Amino acid sequence: MVDGGPAADLVDRVAARRSFSRVTPDAPSHEELLPLVAAAGRVADHSALHPWRIIELRGDARMRLGQAFVTDAKASGSDAEKLAAKPLRSSLLLAIVSVRSKSEKVPGWEQDAVASGVAHILSLLLHDAGWGVMWRTGHHTRSKAVHRMHGLAKNERLLGWLYVGGIPADSKEGHRKALDPERFLTTLE
Repeated sequence: MVDGGPAADLVDRVAARRSFSRVTPDAPSHEELLPLVAAAGRVADHSALHPWRIIELRGDARMRLGQAFVTDAKASGSDAEKLAAKPLRSSLLLAIVSVRSKSEKVPGWEQDAVASGVAHILSLLLHDAGWGVMWRTGHHTRSKAVHRMHGLAKNERLLGWLYVGGIPADSKEGHRKALDPERFLTTLE
C-alpha cells in the first residue's frame, strides 16, 4: 500500500525523475558511483547471469568517442566538428553494455532487458542523488568504430550512454505532465 511512509516517498522520488539535456561539468566520482551501481545491479535477473557492464568515460575518452562518431559517419567539416563534440556535452558518460551469455533459459533479448533495467535504475539513483542524467542512444551504438573504441567483445552490445552532470541552477527542463496510469494498466478477468 502506498498511502504514506517510505513507499509513498519512493514513489514521489521516482515520479520526480527528469532527463536533463544540459548539465554542468560537475559529476560524481568513481567512488560515488560504486554504491549506485551495486544497487542498480539488484534488478530482476533471470538465472543471475549479470549480463551487463558499465564503462565510465571521462576526459580524453569522450574525445575518442567523438572521433569514433566521426569515423562512423564519415563526416567532414562542420558536421565532423558537431559529431565530435556530442560526447563533450557532459564530463561523465556511462556506457551501458549488454553482455550476452549462452543460456538455454535466458534468451538474448532478456539479457538486453536486464542491462536496460540496470541503466534505468542507475538513472533513477543518480537523479535521486542530485545529478542531471540523460540516456542517449542512436545508430552510433551499432557502429564498428564505436564498438572498437569501447573495447567491446563479440558478445557485447552497446545500449547507449547515460550523460551525467550537475543540474544547472537555471534549468527549466523536465517539466512533464503526470502520466495517466489507467491508460496503461489493464485488467484481465
